[in-house]
Amino acid sequence: MRCDRLQPMLLIFASIIVGAVGWSGHVLLLPVALGFPIIWSITRTRLVAALVSAGYFLAASRGLPQGVAAFFSSDFRPGVLLWLCASTGFVTVHAVLWTRYDGVRSFRYLLAAILMAIPPFGITGWAHPVTAAGVLFPQWGWWGLAAMTAGLASLVTRIWPAVAIALGGFWVWSAAVWTEPKLPEGWQGVDLELAASLGRDDSMQRHRDLIATVKDQASRGIHSVVLPESALGFWTPTVERLWARALQETSISVVAGAAIVDAGGYDNVLLALSAEGGRLLYRERMPVPVSMWQPWRLLIGKSGGARAHFFANPVVAIGANRAAPLICYEQLIVWPALQSMFQDPDFIVAVGNGWWSKGTSIVAIQRASTTAWAKLFAKPLVLSFNT
Repeated sequence: MRCDRLQPMLLIFASIIVGAVGWSGHVLLLPVALGFPIIWSITRTRLVAALVSAGYFLAASRGLPQGVAAFFSSDFRPGVLLWLCASTGFVTVHAVLWTRYDGVRSFRYLLAAILMAIPPFGITGWAHPVTAAGVLFPQWGWWGLAAMTAGLASLVTRIWPAVAIALGGFWVWSAAVWTEPKLPEGWQGVDLELAASLGRDDSMQRHRDLIATVKDQASRGIHSVVLPESALGFWTPTVERLWARALQETSISVVAGAAIVDAGGYDNVLLALSAEGGRLLYRERMPVPVSMWQPWRLLIGKSGGARAHFFANPVVAIGANRAAPLICYEQLIVWPALQSMFQDPDFIVAVGNGWWSKGTSIVAIQRASTTAWAKLFAKPLVLSFNT
């Protein structure tokens, strides 16, 4: 009887450890997340499977309460509530699809993995174990994703110890020869430390400071500079003229985040800037739910909130190149990266404005996830974040 009570507690504790370590923000630790399907598969009841799922997800997303409190300038209660609500989809899917029967467990788990990778459940599909494919099978591309899928399916069967040993061997080999993704030639991402003022300070002095930063990179032989999400604030004709004039007599181009606002709401975008002016490059496919994307406002007849362009513009043209853009939240979920990779871009451009997550591992997790996708598909990577 004591063993029957102890095992569920140990499994829940193990799932928390797996979630916390696997999603600590260190890319080479992502394979620890593969412990989750093993733990899920050896639970004996649906209730314990639900608790194990909750433990893993809440540990992986542990920075959310603090981040929400900082974003809304509130106490931790709204953040904790959102944290728990965000876990609902993950827990529900894994609890409903749990089974004690070996014959169908692999199919059930793969169905859960697919549901958590695509909308609607994939909207909060953080901490997906498939992300570890980039660490275990770097440069394997879609074959690596297939191998990871087969591995996940096998980890929930009776042969999981052998599969875990095999995957562990790939992990050790990968860690021994690991290198970070390269930058595209002539490109440079700029990290800023402007906290909450980025995107909110729309003064001419702020723009001049950013322009000076860009020109400093140009003096080092860089021809394309990437600035973080929201770097340009609200995009207006005045801002466009300022940047176009500043870039006159230079050949440098800039990719930077901004917001385009109209009466119905706004788009979180990337713009391409040069001496010829600015052009819209990319509209974010999946803004942050609640803080940015608020679809319920339409149901009550109110405007506002960021629009979600779920499956639009997965790859954009920048000069002679094709880039896969990922803004902030899109780096935490699965389908935007895979949709972009399906178009075989030349490189990945990933930007974020993570000032609100200071003191948490959220930005580190974003970097690790994007690095893993870049390694899996052997793509150069440009990163630019504000903290």
